[in-house]
Amino acid sequence: MNKLNVLLVAVVMVFATGFAKAQKLAYVDVNSIFTTMPEMKSLDQQLQNLQTAKQGELEKQGKSLQDLMKKYQDEAPKQTQQINEQRSQEVQKLQDNLQQMYAAAQKDIAEKRDAGLDPIEKKINAAISKVAKAAGYEYVFDSSSPALLYKAGVDATPAVKKELGL
Repeated sequence: MNKLNVLLVAVVMVFATGFAKAQKLAYVDVNSIFTTMPEMKSLDQQLQNLQTAKQGELEKQGKSLQDLMKKYQDEAPKQTQQINEQRSQEVQKLQDNLQQMYAAAQKDIAEKRDAGLDPIEKKINAAISKVAKAAGYEYVFDSSSPALLYKAGVDATPAVKKELGL
């Protein structure tokens, strides 16, 4: 019985090795490609400049809000209840505006990043496809994630769907 198990394992290993050799697989480290591309370095610099500009603007607004709050706090004992309530509402409105500005700045940076990444990703994917076709790779995986970047060969999806009655 023990010899039968060893023989079975050996047969499975031979078939598995033969199957792996029949498939032309490759992998690519997409992260290292991204970081070495001049377009990505340029985009990072643009995003850094944009973030610095937005941060300066937000700090300026925040400083002016803090100065106004300090002024109102210092003057509060000398003012009527109604004026203090109006000032409190004004400060709350300015704080809300500052938060909205912060959210808008984050959104602007994210949109700029996405818009800049799109052509870079397309360029990398085109290069991967070209290399894969030239070398005869059937599948190319991203080594930094479980993502399949390129595929060729037979797609069994329709047969599986048919088997399942879908």
